[in-house]
Amino acid sequence: MTNDSIIGIDLGGTNIRGALVNNFNLENLHSKRINAQGSAEEVLAELFSLIDLLYNDSVKAIGIGVPGLVNQEEHMVYDVMYIPSWKKIPLQKLVEDRYHVPVYINNDSNCFTLGEYYFGKGKGAGSMVGLTIGTGLGCGLIFNKQLYEGRNGGAGEFGMISYLDKTIEYYASGQFFENVYNINGETVFKKAVEGDKESLSMYEEMGFHLGNAIQTILYATDTELIILGGSVSNAFTYFSNSMWNQIKAFGFQKAVANLQIEVSELENAGVLGAAALYFNDADKAV
Repeated sequence: MTNDSIIGIDLGGTNIRGALVNNFNLENLHSKRINAQGSAEEVLAELFSLIDLLYNDSVKAIGIGVPGLVNQEEHMVYDVMYIPSWKKIPLQKLVEDRYHVPVYINNDSNCFTLGEYYFGKGKGAGSMVGLTIGTGLGCGLIFNKQLYEGRNGGAGEFGMISYLDKTIEYYASGQFFENVYNINGETVFKKAVEGDKESLSMYEEMGFHLGNAIQTILYATDTELIILGGSVSNAFTYFSNSMWNQIKAFGFQKAVANLQIEVSELENAGVLGAAALYFNDADKAV
């Protein structure tokens, strides 16, 4: 990792966060709400206004995580979730033209995974998977100490795989509670904390499906480490047992014996991971 000063930007559907990242230090963190329903130009102007607060002559690059697909060959961002005007936008060129430094853009789940790899519990891992369990089920892949994102930044989208009558994401993410029980996930969490048996049972059921999802991930990746992030991971204690019970049914027991599953403790993982896109690129050149 270099000591260069990098801007990391985590673009969400309702707000945007950014900071200067220098080695292991995160400085000058800013967060602001955005008008996600605005025009492409309006949302871009809000992004620029945040970068303007952070940019100085010491900045060597800008990294941006977006909730959408990124074609690394065309340098084009497609179908950004919750920002309907960003169907196809040449974001890298637009930002580079304004600030005249290299710009790196990737899917937010990939950024979370890189954040853990460089700054969190993934440091030193040869391979790892980052799973963001929130409204959906996002995934990032590290193979041989490098991010593997695929041509469009969508590699590892295990949540989209068909499962039962829907998809894995339908049952193994925060969607589960509303999809199956028509109840808000935050409500279930609050009741589970209070010891409500029905809520605890829902988490066990969700954990069963997540365990099946992790089996699929293991068959595809044979990874040594999975790090869980996203809002639902805060309830890990309520679904851990049922999740592991399913994982233990995996066909290759040595893989299960060597598998570590951790819950992220990294603050601002999205911002750090966006900056880590630069470090990942620098490591490729070594």
